[in-house]
Amino acid sequence: MFDCVAVVGATGAVGTIIRELLETRKFPHKTMKFIASGRSAGKKIPFAGREIVVEELKGSAFDGVDLVIASTPDDVARDFIPDAVRRGCVVIDESGYWRMDPNVPLVIPEVNPHAVRKHKGIISSPNCSTTQMVQALKPLHDAGRVKRVVVSTYQAVSGAGLVGTRDLLGGTKAELAGQSYHYENFAYPIAFNCIPQIGGPKYKGYTSEEMKMVYETRKMLEDDAMQICPTCIRVPVSNCHSENILVETERKISVDEARKLFAATPGLVVMDDLEKKIYPMPINCVGKNETFIGRIREDISCPNGLAFWCVSDNLRKGAATNAVQIAELLIQG
Repeated sequence: MFDCVAVVGATGAVGTIIRELLETRKFPHKTMKFIASGRSAGKKIPFAGREIVVEELKGSAFDGVDLVIASTPDDVARDFIPDAVRRGCVVIDESGYWRMDPNVPLVIPEVNPHAVRKHKGIISSPNCSTTQMVQALKPLHDAGRVKRVVVSTYQAVSGAGLVGTRDLLGGTKAELAGQSYHYENFAYPIAFNCIPQIGGPKYKGYTSEEMKMVYETRKMLEDDAMQICPTCIRVPVSNCHSENILVETERKISVDEARKLFAATPGLVVMDDLEKKIYPMPINCVGKNETFIGRIREDISCPNGLAFWCVSDNLRKGAATNAVQIAELLIQG
């Protein structure tokens, strides 16, 4: 048990779910702290039958804290996490800043739980779009070695934070009313539209979001030879990322074998019956902590190819749930 646990970014979209999960899963602790920016400091938040006053994010807030679960922008994580570690904290970080640091383990508990033991004070949780894909790739990679992946993501606006959700709702209402709307986050209207860019230009025409999927996948699966071609698209869906994934394996994996491998993997749920129109969609996966797989089929263009559809709540398994599961791994030792 940790004596004192702190949630940083406790009033944000992901932080709110982290608080809920710590309470509902009865995470063992003696003292709980909620930390956020100065705008939220002083706010009272109910937790496990009591009220906790939100503290401002500054170094002294981490005195006496054993475990930190943090959901902040990259620059905030860069600035505060080293100080928190110096003060004796273990930090589970949701930001992208520390993920590719060779001294920081990048962890999905169902995929590489052993990596937690290598931490030196910081443990990173991967990008939301990477998490659900790697969960699905893991059993296929173990069974037949994945050589190549082509993935197209259809990412919800909640991945851009609360402002992304505001833009979708505000833009949709304005469009239906025939009015104009000033988008706060997106460069183009997201209402009734798809935007084929998430993140800035990064490498050979790929965006930063796309390259996260390449680098993070290779790190967690410990396979730098895996070839990955991602395209990340923002779509007018409030929550849950969807992905169309095509894999080529060294050993052929049949549809039946793949379905059994997925079904036997903790954290994955198979919803796959095309004739009965059964497949995962954001509308039936929102609020769930699992990752859902459907439309499993052979790639008819490649002898050892397999195609499938994957949906996951990006605020939960893509962020909050994964972080809390990492904390539970630390409790288990």
